[in-house]
Amino acid sequence: MRRHSLQRPAQLKLRTFHGLATASPEMEACFEIIRRVAPAECTVLIVGESGTGKELIAQAIHAEGGRRRGPFKAVNCATLSPTLLESELFGHVRGAFTGAVRDKPGLFTVANKGTLFFDEVAEIPLELQGRLLRVLQEMTFIPVGGTEAVHVDVRIISATNKVIPEEVAAGRFREDLSYRIRVFPVHVPALRERKGDVEALVWHFVDELNRNRRRKIEGITRRAMDMLRRYPWPGNVRELHSALEYSFVVADGSVLDVEHLSPDLRVEPLLALARARVRGEPEAERQRLRDALERHDGRVGATAADLGMSRQTLWRKLSMYGLRGQGPGSASTMARVTRPARGKV
Repeated sequence: MRRHSLQRPAQLKLRTFHGLATASPEMEACFEIIRRVAPAECTVLIVGESGTGKELIAQAIHAEGGRRRGPFKAVNCATLSPTLLESELFGHVRGAFTGAVRDKPGLFTVANKGTLFFDEVAEIPLELQGRLLRVLQEMTFIPVGGTEAVHVDVRIISATNKVIPEEVAAGRFREDLSYRIRVFPVHVPALRERKGDVEALVWHFVDELNRNRRRKIEGITRRAMDMLRRYPWPGNVRELHSALEYSFVVADGSVLDVEHLSPDLRVEPLLALARARVRGEPEAERQRLRDALERHDGRVGATAADLGMSRQTLWRKLSMYGLRGQGPGSASTMARVTRPARGKV
């Protein structure tokens, strides 16, 4: 083995939870939130960057809740046209359109007594949002082309990497539907925010790939590990796993070194971080709110004026980003932010 290489720690302090793995207090806190919200029947909106494991979190909420014996069904709202998405959700009857040769139940019916997960919920077309709102309110719908109402009992969990209040302000998402889907927001921290998780997950994935590949990696050079730590991981855990798969293909021995890392990791760490910011992912907005709250000692009125928004909008954003108890402010300051005195906003 080469000099200056790191071997897998004898006791890797990695905790797994329904397919999620972490060594960071930030994700441990997320696991605790999952446990608390899982038994409730409220809708949940999971907010996080691409690749952070939002569907795994939805599955964990389902598995920890009272519907665990029921079905868990998922739909990616960004991959289907409005017509196909409507049929996928609500089903259709024979003859409803060309090619509908038989009745087909929709996901609301298939997920009855269980959980329906809307991935990329912000991509639902406006023309369908009104119908979806009615279903969430009444749990009753009529299949495409049908005449008889169908009643279901389904818990709704949604996920997005967009800022829903901004989508509402831009006219792309109904405000009343936004209230309905985000009764309880869950923020998933980005990998670059999770202290210690990069190195822990590197070894976790190396162990996984060692079991599934012919090659066996026993060590990683210090400079390669330093490069992995410094990289901002705009694609988060998914990108990290893919990067290690690449390294397993090109490695020529039992130790991973810098030359075995993807060129993107070696030459573009700053560009990758810039891409994450340009994509408008939620963290920049969350940081802006935290900074403004700190400047004004948690006073919502002054903070809203500073940010050029109404108090109501600010309250919605605080709820959206799960800022309670977070940010640089003291616990008492954040308590004032999240629990206004009666009669004061």
